[in-house]
Amino acid sequence: MLTIRKLAKAFAGTPLFEDVSMTMNYGERVALVGPNGSGKTTLFSLILGNETADTGEINRDEWTTVGYLPQESEALGDETVMEVATGRVGTIPALEASLRQLEEAGKCDCIEYYEAQAKFDSLNDPQFEAKAKKMLHGLGFSEEHFDRPASDLSGGWVMRAHLARLLAMQPDLLMLDEPTNHLDLSALLWFQEYLKTQSCAVLLISHDRQFMDSIVQKVFEFSNKRLLSWKGNFSEYEIQKKEAFIRDSAAYKNQQKEISVIKDFVSRFRNVTSKAAQAQSRLKALEKMVMLEKPLPPRKPYPFRFPAPLRGGQRSIALENIHMSYGDNKVYEGLDFEVQRGDRTVLIGPNGAGKSTLIKILAGEVKFQKGVRTEGHNCKLGYFSQHRSKSLDPNNTVLDEVLESSPDIREDEARGILGSFMFRKEEIYKKTNVLSGGEKSRLNLLKFLVNPPNLLLMDEPTTHLDILTVESLIIALERYEGSLLFISHDVYFIRKLATKVLHVNKGTVTSYAGDYDYFLEKTNSKGNERAAITA
Repeated sequence: MLTIRKLAKAFAGTPLFEDVSMTMNYGERVALVGPNGSGKTTLFSLILGNETADTGEINRDEWTTVGYLPQESEALGDETVMEVATGRVGTIPALEASLRQLEEAGKCDCIEYYEAQAKFDSLNDPQFEAKAKKMLHGLGFSEEHFDRPASDLSGGWVMRAHLARLLAMQPDLLMLDEPTNHLDLSALLWFQEYLKTQSCAVLLISHDRQFMDSIVQKVFEFSNKRLLSWKGNFSEYEIQKKEAFIRDSAAYKNQQKEISVIKDFVSRFRNVTSKAAQAQSRLKALEKMVMLEKPLPPRKPYPFRFPAPLRGGQRSIALENIHMSYGDNKVYEGLDFEVQRGDRTVLIGPNGAGKSTLIKILAGEVKFQKGVRTEGHNCKLGYFSQHRSKSLDPNNTVLDEVLESSPDIREDEARGILGSFMFRKEEIYKKTNVLSGGEKSRLNLLKFLVNPPNLLLMDEPTTHLDILTVESLIIALERYEGSLLFISHDVYFIRKLATKVLHVNKGTVTSYAGDYDYFLEKTNSKGNERAAITA
């Protein structure tokens, strides 16, 4: 299906990767992993033909159709959600134009023409709209969303509409760059199970280890400018990588000992007549020896520890008889809820159940129509949301923002924390006004870590973080001494941190005094997580 041989790519004379080779077969589900900036998205661009490699070749079967989901959505006009999901606006006209240009150029017998024709035929299938609706429902859209202008929706919801179109097209190869970033837990679990029922191949970039564990059968890893291949899912890859490091380290150590012994022998006896020939023979053997590279140790998460927050009262915050509506949509009627000191609680529930609204009420971000919100003694509240940036001084550098967040943090400590959150070298001197949305999100999250509240409210904190940074965040939150209430689609993150589950649906909040697996057990949903969440 897809074969890559000896691919190399450099930018401004600096190699990004070299001698990259890989093969994908029909039906394989593969993860592409590696540090931020190692070349994952660039490799996607090369496969798609959007960039050109310096050396090497990429071969794809002529009849292979490819569906690509980037991290960010394309600009929208006036099209509705359904028009995005069916390609009636934008995609179909673009394919028609491509086919016409290729025909006029006499290029009807090339891979570009075959792929464009296959996509055009798929989108014009009479059953395609029904397929698109099924995908939209699975990804969390309701019927009333279908005819809404897509430009009225957040970027995350627009990405879901694009994903629905790709899934409905059923290409031979799905290329997905961080597809779970904008999915809630319910949509993610549906997407995960749907992929496992399909025969298409999947090439995936993701920070979600549970998602990768569930669907992938092979892992390609960018390491030291090379691409390494590992069998199994992500957890199995991690085990193999550790075992390989131990094995390679032992081999390297033994070779270094052997080299040292040979050099010592040669040094001592090369001028001794009776031993000179033997010394010369060993020297030649040393020159012919294939030298092993010193293996690089697996990257480790940054062991960050929160400063101790101000100690609050036993009850961090309480809501009494809360009534909350958006127009005619009644979200809560008579809600009573409180957070106790030391709680580590995850909010789960179907899309639109009111999870984010509840966090916003607790944070004081939205006004409710009736009821009482009471903060506890010494409550110092922090609210992190992907859609609400804390104030960043546009004249500050990234490093300035961190140093100004806490009077106690040292510059070397700030640099270390920034590095663990994917701000490298010269990036810490970038002005905050030129940061991307993801970079601003990471910086705001980091500022919470260096100057923590004693009640931390977090809405999807792992979005835009790579796997190692998620691990660093987990370590920090495991050591956090305050109260934590969060929403997340990352099941691994939930399992690591939550000791209590709040199930939100239809205006009610049901508390489960145990972790995520306890919640699944109590709801008899071990075999169907999505059923428990949407119930």
